[in-house]
Amino acid sequence: MASVTLYLVRHGQTYFNIYNKLQGWSNSPLTDKGLADAKSAGERLANVSFAAAYCSDTTRAQQTAATILTENNVSNVKQPISSPFFREQFYGSFEGENMNYVWDQVGRPHGLNGFKEIEEKYSIAKAKDLMKEADPFHDAESNDEYWQRIDRGFDLIRENDDLSDGDNVLVISHGNTLLSLMERYGGGKYDLSVRPENGSVTRLALDDQKITVLGYNEK
Repeated sequence: MASVTLYLVRHGQTYFNIYNKLQGWSNSPLTDKGLADAKSAGERLANVSFAAAYCSDTTRAQQTAATILTENNVSNVKQPISSPFFREQFYGSFEGENMNYVWDQVGRPHGLNGFKEIEEKYSIAKAKDLMKEADPFHDAESNDEYWQRIDRGFDLIRENDDLSDGDNVLVISHGNTLLSLMERYGGGKYDLSVRPENGSVTRLALDDQKITVLGYNEK
C-alpha cells in the first residue's frame, strides 16, 4: 500500500462528555456545542481533499463525519465507511458510569486513586488490563483485545485499493483511542494526562509497515 495521511478528528462533544461518563461503545447524542465542534473541524479541513473517510459505527462519530464532509469543498467523498473496528475502548459493565468513580474502583486494589495515578505508575495500556480485571463481568477490553480490533481498522484502510500514494483519509476517532495511539506511536513526546479536545485533529502517516505521528490535538 502507498503512504497516506490520516486526519483523525475526535468527535464533537456529547452529553456523556458533559456528565463525565464513560461512553465506550454506548451512544450519546452530540450537544449543541458538539455540533459546533464538528462544524468547526469541517471548516478547518474544508480545503483538504479526502480520498476516503472512516468512522466508528457510533452515532457521535457518524454525525461528526457527516458534518465534516458537508463542510468540505474539495472532496468527492460523501459518506464515511462505518466500522466497529474504529470504536472507542469497550468498558464492559462500567459503560455509562461516572468516569472518576470507575477509575477509583479500578485503581483502589493497587493503591491508586484515579486514571492519572494509574497512567503515571503504569501506562494507558496497563489501565485497560486493570479495568478488565476490575469489571465484575470481565467484559471490558484488555489491551491486547483492544489493539487487535483497532489494528483491524488500520488494515481496513490499508486494504482500500482506491487509495494512492499521498492521499488524505478522514477518520473520526475517540478520546481514549487518541491517547492510546499517542502512547503507542508518539515516542513520549505528548502529555497523556491531557485529553484531546472534541473536534481536534491528529495527523498520522500510515503505510504498510508503520504509523508515524505528524501532529496531535490540533485546533
